Order: sequence, then structure tokens, then C-alpha cells
Amino acid sequence: MSDSPLIDSLSAAVEARPDDLTLRLHLAELLVGAGRGAEAIGHAAQVLAREPGNETAQRLMSTALGGPAAAAPAPQAGAPGSPQGGASGPPPQAGGPVPAQPATPRGDDTVDWAAMEQELGDIVPPRFAKADDEPDPVQGHADRTFDVERSTITLADVGGMQEVKKRLEVSFLGPLRNPKLRSLFGKSLRGGLLLYGPPGCGKTFLARAVAGEMGAAFISLSITDVLNMWVGSSERNLHDLFQSARGHAPCVLFLDEIDALGHKRSQLNSSSMRTVVNQLLTELDGVDGNNDGVFVLAATNAPWDIDSALRRPGRLDRTLLVLPPDKAARAAILEYHLRDRPVAGIDLGKVADATEHYSGADLAHVCETAAEFAMRDSIATGEIRMIAQHDMLSAAREVRPSTDAWFSTARNVAMFANESGEYDDLAAYLKKRKLR
Repeated sequence: MSDSPLIDSLSAAVEARPDDLTLRLHLAELLVGAGRGAEAIGHAAQVLAREPGNETAQRLMSTALGGPAAAAPAPQAGAPGSPQGGASGPPPQAGGPVPAQPATPRGDDTVDWAAMEQELGDIVPPRFAKADDEPDPVQGHADRTFDVERSTITLADVGGMQEVKKRLEVSFLGPLRNPKLRSLFGKSLRGGLLLYGPPGCGKTFLARAVAGEMGAAFISLSITDVLNMWVGSSERNLHDLFQSARGHAPCVLFLDEIDALGHKRSQLNSSSMRTVVNQLLTELDGVDGNNDGVFVLAATNAPWDIDSALRRPGRLDRTLLVLPPDKAARAAILEYHLRDRPVAGIDLGKVADATEHYSGADLAHVCETAAEFAMRDSIATGEIRMIAQHDMLSAAREVRPSTDAWFSTARNVAMFANESGEYDDLAAYLKKRKLR
């Protein structure tokens, strides 16, 4: 508390209403008159930060610093600092200078800049304001939170794909359900599985089904969750994600488009991206934390672009080819996408036969196209009709499978870059389809 109740009350009012510049200027004027120049400088600086051309604030700043005072306007009647406002001592004369006191004790007219710098160090605002959507390069990482889900999907919701389910049972689900056998055979609860195959064939859906089957938490990670323009932030983001998964164990951590995060370092021109790959390797090894109970599932359309270090034993050491859905799966997918549409007399089996090699996304497009056919006829005739079998078959002829382009690329890899045998299952499928 000071010896001036008015200054004390004005200080409290300014603290409650920091954006009231008029009130802040009145307080600064009183502080100058009371010989408290250092405090007045702080308030004048706050006003000038918002209104650089404010002449009253400039005059007060100059006076408080010991410079020549500009002419001050006479205070209004009833305003703080006027006789009616209750100010102690005689008010300054109209047009006369405001009484000033030096900000720091000194024996001459020279400003003690060292002392002034100490006074203003925490007052002068930054020169540039940060944009509202600009991330903070230093702060804000310790309290990062990620979407931790509880999947309600299980493998029973995945139509067909029996070979895939069998492999998942051996790799992940069996050891989890049989702790005694796991202990007997020394099977760890940590592991990494790489799902690869053409786009749109349900790799993400399978990962959610595994999490639901295990009753485990599920965290999905994409490249946008990791990459950041600030040096070191991408690595920190990656570490935070793995820490979150460890804190929610048992947890399935799904790394989507792993080829974008774990691209071959020999092909990367950016040193920052190479350090991201290094950080991912460190996290998979569990160097900075125990990965027991963290099941890492990764998905990619281009496994041949992934750094070989990511696929060595102990990391993403198991691979699983996720092919286009088989007939049973196609029928289930078609039924799912037709469930809320008006249909009549559709033979799902025949439509499934007509859509061999179609991905799940292709089948969704077939249903959408068939609905367009029926809606177009309804508009043309003025009579609403159901989606019929001929709509579905016409749509199947119009929509071509998107997987063909992927298999053209995969064929070259299976034929000429399979010395290690890691693409034997792909080569067998291509041979079955007579694509090699």
C-alpha cells in the first residue's frame, strides 16, 4: 500500500481493467506527480504498446524519464487528479508541466540506463505479436494430450479374411489370452506388425478390430501428429505419443502411412526427417521407456520405401499382406453400404462375384453409383424406385478396381527385389492371379 489511497484504488481498477487506457493514463499522471516515475513508465509503456502515437503517453514517458515535459491538458472536472476527484495536493495548472521526479537517484541530468533496463525488463512488450494459430516452439508440449480410444469393433465385424485373422491370432491375440503359455514360452507382450497392401482394403479397420478384440486402448498416429516446423519438436511429438501409449498399456499404437515417417534414410535429403526416423527407431526399441503392453501396428501401401532398420527383429519384424477382400468380405461390405438405402431384390453373392479384386473403397463407390442410377431414373420418371440388381451390376461394370495400379508396382518388387523372401506371400498371390 502507498500513502495515497487514490493511487491505490486506481491501481486496483487498472488491474481489474487492464485494457482501459484512459484509466491507465490517469494513474500514470498521478504517479508522475507523486514522484513515482519508474511505475509511471510501466503504465505509459503499456499504452504506447497499443497506441504508439498517443501524445499523452509520450509526454508522460518523457517527463518520467527526466526529459522536457510537453504541455499537459487540464484535467476534467471530477476526473481523477482534479480537485473534485479528491487528489491530494494542488493540481497542476492548465497548460503547465506535470511535476516530475527522476526515475532513479542520480546526481546529474544523465539517465541511468542500466537501472532503467532493470526496471523495464519485464514491462516492455515483444515487438511482434504471435498469430493466434501459430504453435509455440518451446512451451505447450508437457501437457499434450492425444485421442485415446476404446474400440468397439472386433474381428467378428471383419467379413472374411480368414488368413489375416489367423495370423493376427498367432502374433498378438493368442499370447495375450494365454498368460501361462506366454510365460512358459517367454513370449513378450511387446511387438510390432506391419500391415501392407493396396489402398482401401481395410488396414486401419483391422487395427481397430485388434484393439477391440484385446480390450486395449487405441491410439492412431498420422504424419500430421508428428511433423512440426520447429527443430526438435517432431521428435518430441513422437516421444510424447509413445509415452501416452505406455501410460495406457495395454494399448495398440497404430502408425498409419508409416512410409511417410519411416522412409529410407538413404533417400532423404532433409536431415530433420532423418532424425525423425532415428527417433522412431529409438521409441520402438523402448530405450526411453518400457514397451511391454504396447502393441505397435503399422500400415503402408509402399513397404519397399520403409527404412530397413524399422523392419529388423524386435521392431516391425512381422509383416502381413492385407489383400482385397474375398467374396465373403465383399458381400459383407456391400451389405454394410446398402443398409440405409432403399433396395429390393439384390443378390449380394452375384454382385460379389462381379467385383473380384475390388477394394473396400471401390465397393463403397459401387453402392454410391448404383444409388445415383436409381435416383436419376426416379427424377426422370417422377416415380421413386428402389435400387435394383441391374443398378448394382451396371455400377460394377462402370467402376473399375483401383488395386490394379498397385499390383503393377508390387509385381516388379516381388519379381526383382525379393531376395530376402519378405514378399513371398505377395509373390504367391500374384502367381495365383497369373500376374507374374
